[in-house]
Amino acid sequence: MKRIFLFLFFLSTVFAAIPDGYYDPAAGLSGTELKAALHNIIDDHTESPYSFLWTALRYTDEDPDNSSNFILIYTGRSLSKTQAYPDWNREHSWPKSHGDFGNTPPAGTDMHHLRPCDESVNSDRGNKDFDDGGTAHSEAIGCYSDADSWEPRDEVKGDVARMMFYMEVRYEGDSGEPDLELVDYTGTSGSTLGKLSTLLAWHTQDPVSDFESRRNDRVYSYQNNSDPFIDHPEYVSYIWEGAVPDAVVDIPEKFYIGKVYPNPFNPNCILPLELSDETSVNIELFDILGNIKKTIINRSLSAGHHLIPIGGSDLSTGIYFIRALVGTDIAVRKVVMVK
Repeated sequence: MKRIFLFLFFLSTVFAAIPDGYYDPAAGLSGTELKAALHNIIDDHTESPYSFLWTALRYTDEDPDNSSNFILIYTGRSLSKTQAYPDWNREHSWPKSHGDFGNTPPAGTDMHHLRPCDESVNSDRGNKDFDDGGTAHSEAIGCYSDADSWEPRDEVKGDVARMMFYMEVRYEGDSGEPDLELVDYTGTSGSTLGKLSTLLAWHTQDPVSDFESRRNDRVYSYQNNSDPFIDHPEYVSYIWEGAVPDAVVDIPEKFYIGKVYPNPFNPNCILPLELSDETSVNIELFDILGNIKKTIINRSLSAGHHLIPIGGSDLSTGIYFIRALVGTDIAVRKVVMVK
Protein backbone atom coordinates (compact mmCIF):
# COMPACT_ATOMS: atom_id res chain seq x y z
CA MET A 1 0.00 0.00 0.00
CA LYS A 2 1.22 3.51 -0.79
CA ARG A 3 1.95 5.77 2.12
CA ILE A 4 1.48 9.51 2.32
CA PHE A 5 4.35 11.29 4.02
CA LEU A 6 4.48 14.68 5.64
CA PHE A 7 7.87 16.26 5.09
CA LEU A 8 9.76 18.78 7.13
CA PHE A 9 10.69 21.64 4.85
CA PHE A 10 14.12 23.21 4.92
CA LEU A 11 15.20 26.23 2.87
CA SER A 12 18.30 24.63 1.47
CA THR A 13 20.15 24.33 -1.78
CA VAL A 14 20.78 20.66 -1.11
CA PHE A 15 18.52 18.30 -3.05
CA ALA A 16 18.59 14.77 -4.37
CA ALA A 17 19.56 13.70 -7.87
CA ILE A 18 18.50 10.46 -9.53
CA PRO A 19 20.77 7.50 -8.72
CA ASP A 20 23.14 5.88 -11.19
CA GLY A 21 21.37 3.33 -13.37
CA TYR A 22 17.92 4.88 -12.86
CA TYR A 23 17.07 4.60 -16.56
CA ASP A 24 18.94 1.37 -17.30
CA PRO A 25 15.67 -0.60 -17.90
CA ALA A 26 14.85 1.85 -20.73
CA ALA A 27 18.16 1.55 -22.57
CA GLY A 28 17.83 0.86 -26.29
CA LEU A 29 14.00 0.87 -26.27
CA SER A 30 11.54 2.93 -28.31
CA GLY A 31 7.79 3.21 -28.92
CA THR A 32 5.41 1.40 -26.60
CA GLU A 33 8.23 -0.64 -25.07
CA LEU A 34 10.04 2.51 -23.96
CA LYS A 35 6.82 4.03 -22.67
CA ALA A 36 6.10 0.92 -20.59
CA ALA A 37 9.64 0.81 -19.21
CA LEU A 38 9.52 4.48 -18.21
CA HIS A 39 6.12 3.98 -16.58
CA ASN A 40 7.54 1.23 -14.42
CA ILE A 41 10.52 3.40 -13.46
CA ILE A 42 8.50 6.45 -12.36
CA ASP A 43 5.38 4.67 -11.05
CA ASP A 44 4.40 4.46 -7.36
CA HIS A 45 6.12 7.65 -6.29
CA THR A 46 6.09 8.90 -2.71
CA GLU A 47 2.88 10.87 -2.29
CA SER A 48 2.18 14.14 -0.50
CA PRO A 49 -1.08 15.66 0.75
CA TYR A 50 -2.46 18.60 -1.24
CA SER A 51 -1.93 20.99 1.67
CA PHE A 52 1.82 20.34 1.64
CA LEU A 53 2.11 21.83 -1.84
CA TRP A 54 1.87 25.35 -0.40
CA THR A 55 5.28 24.65 1.13
CA ALA A 56 6.81 22.36 -1.49
CA LEU A 57 6.13 24.55 -4.53
CA ARG A 58 7.85 27.51 -2.91
CA TYR A 59 10.98 25.33 -2.85
CA THR A 60 10.70 23.48 -6.17
CA ASP A 61 10.07 26.72 -8.08
CA GLU A 62 12.46 28.92 -6.12
CA ASP A 63 13.76 31.97 -7.96
CA PRO A 64 17.42 31.17 -8.81
CA ASP A 65 18.25 34.88 -8.50
CA ASN A 66 16.52 35.37 -5.14
CA SER A 67 16.13 32.45 -2.75
CA SER A 68 13.48 34.39 -0.81
CA ASN A 69 11.17 34.27 -3.83
CA PHE A 70 9.64 31.73 -6.19
CA ILE A 71 8.53 31.92 -9.82
CA LEU A 72 4.91 31.81 -11.03
CA ILE A 73 4.69 29.74 -14.18
CA TYR A 74 2.58 31.69 -16.67
CA THR A 75 3.51 35.29 -15.76
CA GLY A 76 7.11 34.55 -14.76
CA ARG A 77 6.53 36.82 -11.78
CA SER A 78 8.92 36.43 -8.85
CA LEU A 79 6.83 36.34 -5.67
CA SER A 80 7.97 36.45 -2.05
CA LYS A 81 7.75 33.11 -0.25
CA THR A 82 5.92 34.89 2.56
CA GLN A 83 2.91 35.55 0.32
CA ALA A 84 0.00 33.13 0.27
CA TYR A 85 -3.37 32.54 -1.37
CA PRO A 86 -5.00 34.48 -3.02
CA ASP A 87 -1.72 35.98 -4.28
CA TRP A 88 -1.05 32.62 -5.93
CA ASN A 89 -2.59 29.19 -6.35
CA ARG A 90 -1.58 25.61 -7.20
CA GLU A 91 -1.99 25.09 -10.94
CA HIS A 92 -2.74 21.57 -12.16
CA SER A 93 -1.09 21.85 -15.56
CA TRP A 94 -2.89 18.63 -16.50
CA PRO A 95 -6.38 19.80 -15.44
CA LYS A 96 -7.82 17.65 -12.70
CA SER A 97 -11.16 17.47 -14.55
CA HIS A 98 -9.33 15.66 -17.39
CA GLY A 99 -9.09 12.46 -15.40
CA ASP A 100 -11.38 13.24 -12.48
CA PHE A 101 -8.56 13.00 -9.91
CA GLY A 102 -9.29 16.22 -8.05
CA ASN A 103 -6.74 17.12 -5.37
CA THR A 104 -6.26 13.49 -4.37
CA PRO A 105 -2.89 11.70 -4.54
CA PRO A 106 -1.18 10.57 -6.59
CA ALA A 107 -2.19 12.56 -9.71
CA GLY A 108 -3.85 15.40 -7.84
CA THR A 109 -0.73 16.20 -5.81
CA ASP A 110 2.00 15.14 -8.24
CA MET A 111 4.54 17.98 -8.14
CA HIS A 112 5.83 17.17 -11.61
CA HIS A 113 2.76 18.89 -13.08
CA LEU A 114 1.68 21.17 -10.24
CA ARG A 115 3.14 24.68 -10.50
CA PRO A 116 2.65 27.93 -8.58
CA CYS A 117 0.52 30.35 -10.59
CA ASP A 118 -1.17 33.73 -10.21
CA GLU A 119 -4.64 32.93 -8.92
CA SER A 120 -6.44 34.97 -11.57
CA VAL A 121 -4.37 33.43 -14.39
CA ASN A 122 -4.96 29.97 -12.95
CA SER A 123 -8.69 30.65 -13.14
CA ASP A 124 -8.51 31.96 -16.71
CA ARG A 125 -6.56 28.93 -17.94
CA GLY A 126 -9.13 26.65 -16.31
CA ASN A 127 -9.17 23.19 -17.88
CA LYS A 128 -8.30 24.24 -21.43
CA ASP A 129 -6.11 22.20 -23.74
CA PHE A 130 -2.70 23.49 -24.84
CA ASP A 131 -2.35 24.96 -28.35
CA ASP A 132 -1.07 28.03 -30.19
CA GLY A 133 -3.12 31.13 -30.78
CA GLY A 134 -6.03 33.08 -29.42
CA THR A 135 -6.30 36.45 -27.68
CA ALA A 136 -3.37 37.89 -25.75
CA HIS A 137 -3.82 37.65 -21.98
CA SER A 138 -3.73 41.05 -20.26
CA GLU A 139 -1.93 39.85 -17.13
CA ALA A 140 0.18 36.89 -18.30
CA ILE A 141 2.16 38.67 -21.02
CA GLY A 142 3.07 36.27 -23.83
CA CYS A 143 0.17 33.91 -23.08
CA TYR A 144 -2.84 33.53 -25.38
CA SER A 145 -6.19 31.74 -25.12
CA ASP A 146 -9.38 31.03 -26.98
CA ALA A 147 -12.52 29.08 -26.15
CA ASP A 148 -10.79 25.73 -25.69
CA SER A 149 -7.01 26.25 -25.61
CA TRP A 150 -4.23 28.00 -23.71
CA GLU A 151 -0.80 29.04 -25.03
CA PRO A 152 1.84 29.70 -22.34
CA ARG A 153 4.68 32.19 -22.74
CA ASP A 154 7.63 31.04 -24.87
CA GLU A 155 9.96 30.60 -21.87
CA VAL A 156 7.91 27.72 -20.44
CA LYS A 157 6.43 26.08 -23.54
CA GLY A 158 8.90 23.20 -23.34
CA ASP A 159 8.38 22.87 -19.58
CA VAL A 160 4.64 22.47 -20.16
CA ALA A 161 5.17 19.92 -22.93
CA ARG A 162 7.50 17.75 -20.84
CA MET A 163 5.08 17.87 -17.89
CA MET A 164 2.31 16.61 -20.17
CA PHE A 165 4.50 13.81 -21.56
CA TYR A 166 5.33 12.80 -17.99
CA MET A 167 1.65 12.67 -17.03
CA GLU A 168 0.67 10.42 -19.92
CA VAL A 169 3.47 7.98 -19.16
CA ARG A 170 3.10 8.07 -15.37
CA TYR A 171 -0.68 7.47 -15.30
CA GLU A 172 -1.71 4.35 -17.19
CA GLY A 173 -4.81 3.33 -15.24
CA ASP A 174 -3.19 0.76 -12.97
CA SER A 175 -3.93 0.49 -9.23
CA GLY A 176 -7.08 2.57 -9.61
CA GLU A 177 -5.18 5.56 -11.00
CA PRO A 178 -6.43 7.58 -13.99
CA ASP A 179 -5.45 6.54 -17.51
CA LEU A 180 -4.31 9.80 -19.12
CA GLU A 181 -3.81 10.23 -22.86
CA LEU A 182 -2.55 13.02 -25.10
CA VAL A 183 -4.49 13.49 -28.34
CA ASP A 184 -3.95 15.70 -31.39
CA TYR A 185 -6.99 17.97 -31.12
CA THR A 186 -8.50 20.51 -28.75
CA GLY A 187 -11.91 20.53 -27.11
CA THR A 188 -11.09 17.33 -25.26
CA SER A 189 -13.03 15.62 -22.50
CA GLY A 190 -12.66 12.71 -20.13
CA SER A 191 -9.04 11.67 -19.47
CA THR A 192 -7.64 13.10 -22.70
CA LEU A 193 -5.77 16.35 -23.28
CA GLY A 194 -4.53 18.13 -26.39
CA LYS A 195 -2.81 19.08 -28.50
CA LEU A 196 -0.04 16.56 -29.01
CA SER A 197 1.52 17.98 -32.18
CA THR A 198 1.73 21.43 -30.58
CA LEU A 199 3.35 20.01 -27.45
CA LEU A 200 5.93 18.19 -29.57
CA ALA A 201 6.76 21.47 -31.32
CA TRP A 202 7.04 23.30 -27.98
CA HIS A 203 9.38 20.59 -26.66
CA THR A 204 11.77 21.31 -29.54
CA GLN A 205 11.29 25.08 -29.47
CA ASP A 206 12.10 25.42 -25.76
CA PRO A 207 14.85 22.97 -24.66
CA VAL A 208 15.40 21.93 -21.05
CA SER A 209 16.67 24.84 -18.96
CA ASP A 210 18.81 24.91 -15.82
CA PHE A 211 15.73 26.01 -13.85
CA GLU A 212 13.74 23.03 -15.14
CA SER A 213 16.52 20.55 -14.33
CA ARG A 214 16.95 21.95 -10.83
CA ARG A 215 13.21 21.80 -10.28
CA ASN A 216 13.14 18.18 -11.44
CA ASP A 217 15.84 17.26 -8.91
CA ARG A 218 13.96 19.03 -6.13
CA VAL A 219 10.74 17.20 -6.97
CA TYR A 220 12.72 13.95 -6.92
CA SER A 221 13.86 14.77 -3.37
CA TYR A 222 10.18 14.70 -2.32
CA GLN A 223 8.66 12.06 -4.60
CA ASN A 224 11.56 9.72 -5.43
CA ASN A 225 10.65 9.80 -9.10
CA SER A 226 11.91 11.95 -11.95
CA ASP A 227 10.54 13.37 -15.21
CA PRO A 228 12.29 11.26 -17.87
CA PHE A 229 11.68 13.86 -20.57
CA ILE A 230 13.76 16.39 -18.67
CA ASP A 231 16.55 13.91 -17.99
CA HIS A 232 16.40 12.44 -21.52
CA PRO A 233 14.59 14.76 -23.95
CA GLU A 234 15.37 12.32 -26.78
CA TYR A 235 12.79 9.93 -25.27
CA VAL A 236 10.07 12.19 -26.69
CA SER A 237 11.07 11.42 -30.27
CA TYR A 238 11.52 7.73 -29.43
CA ILE A 239 7.93 7.44 -28.14
CA TRP A 240 5.87 9.87 -30.23
CA GLU A 241 7.86 10.62 -33.39
CA GLY A 242 8.97 7.19 -34.58
CA ALA A 243 12.69 7.69 -33.93
CA VAL A 244 14.78 4.83 -32.57
CA PRO A 245 17.97 4.96 -30.50
CA ASP A 246 21.26 4.47 -32.28
CA ALA A 247 23.06 1.27 -31.48
CA VAL A 248 25.58 2.07 -28.79
CA VAL A 249 28.95 2.54 -30.45
CA ASP A 250 31.99 1.86 -28.30
CA ILE A 251 34.55 4.52 -29.16
CA PRO A 252 37.34 3.49 -26.77
CA GLU A 253 34.75 3.81 -23.97
CA LYS A 254 35.31 7.56 -23.98
CA PHE A 255 32.08 8.96 -25.37
CA TYR A 256 28.80 8.23 -27.10
CA ILE A 257 26.99 10.55 -29.51
CA GLY A 258 23.25 9.97 -29.67
CA LYS A 259 20.79 10.65 -32.48
CA VAL A 260 20.14 14.33 -33.17
CA TYR A 261 16.52 15.33 -32.56
CA PRO A 262 14.42 16.59 -34.16
CA ASN A 263 15.86 15.86 -37.59
CA PRO A 264 14.89 17.55 -39.93
CA PHE A 265 14.82 20.59 -37.65
CA ASN A 266 13.70 24.22 -37.51
CA PRO A 267 14.95 26.30 -35.82
CA ASN A 268 16.88 24.24 -33.25
CA CYS A 269 17.97 20.68 -32.57
CA ILE A 270 19.70 18.78 -29.75
CA LEU A 271 22.81 16.58 -29.86
CA PRO A 272 22.97 14.08 -26.96
CA LEU A 273 26.53 13.47 -25.74
CA GLU A 274 27.65 10.98 -23.10
CA LEU A 275 31.17 11.30 -21.65
CA SER A 276 32.89 8.72 -19.45
CA ASP A 277 35.45 11.26 -18.18
CA GLU A 278 36.02 14.99 -18.17
CA THR A 279 37.22 15.64 -21.71
CA SER A 280 37.97 18.45 -24.14
CA VAL A 281 35.10 18.72 -26.64
CA ASN A 282 34.97 20.60 -29.94
CA ILE A 283 31.68 20.54 -31.84
CA GLU A 284 31.35 22.31 -35.19
CA LEU A 285 28.67 22.56 -37.87
CA PHE A 286 29.68 22.18 -41.54
CA ASP A 287 27.72 22.67 -44.71
CA ILE A 288 27.70 20.07 -47.49
CA LEU A 289 30.78 21.70 -49.11
CA GLY A 290 32.81 21.32 -45.94
CA ASN A 291 32.65 24.97 -44.88
CA ILE A 292 32.50 25.60 -41.13
CA LYS A 293 29.24 27.42 -40.43
CA LYS A 294 29.60 27.72 -36.67
CA THR A 295 31.44 26.40 -33.62
CA ILE A 296 28.91 25.00 -31.18
CA ILE A 297 31.21 24.27 -28.26
CA ASN A 298 34.96 24.27 -27.69
CA ARG A 299 35.88 23.58 -24.08
CA SER A 300 36.26 20.86 -21.48
CA LEU A 301 33.05 19.13 -20.38
CA SER A 302 32.49 17.03 -17.27
CA ALA A 303 31.69 13.33 -17.30
CA GLY A 304 28.03 12.44 -17.71
CA HIS A 305 25.07 13.17 -19.98
CA HIS A 306 25.02 16.44 -21.93
CA LEU A 307 22.36 17.84 -24.27
CA ILE A 308 24.06 20.19 -26.72
CA PRO A 309 21.65 22.74 -28.28
CA ILE A 310 22.33 23.68 -31.91
CA GLY A 311 20.62 26.82 -33.15
CA GLY A 312 19.69 27.00 -36.81
CA SER A 313 17.71 30.21 -37.17
CA ASP A 314 20.58 31.72 -39.18
CA LEU A 315 20.94 28.72 -41.51
CA SER A 316 19.49 28.20 -44.97
CA THR A 317 17.51 25.11 -45.90
CA GLY A 318 19.88 22.24 -46.64
CA ILE A 319 22.04 19.38 -45.39
CA TYR A 320 24.62 19.98 -42.67
CA PHE A 321 27.06 17.88 -40.70
CA ILE A 322 27.80 18.08 -36.99
CA ARG A 323 31.37 17.02 -36.21
CA ALA A 324 32.21 16.19 -32.60
CA LEU A 325 35.90 15.96 -31.71
CA VAL A 326 36.14 14.41 -28.24
CA GLY A 327 39.74 14.15 -27.17
CA THR A 328 41.33 12.61 -30.25
CA ASP A 329 38.20 10.75 -31.43
CA ILE A 330 35.67 12.02 -33.98
CA ALA A 331 31.99 11.34 -34.61
CA VAL A 332 29.77 12.92 -37.30
CA ARG A 333 25.99 13.33 -37.54
CA LYS A 334 24.05 14.50 -40.61
CA VAL A 335 21.19 16.95 -40.04
CA VAL A 336 18.70 18.65 -42.33
CA MET A 337 17.52 22.23 -41.86
CA VAL A 338 14.04 22.93 -43.30
CA LYS A 339 12.46 26.38 -43.49
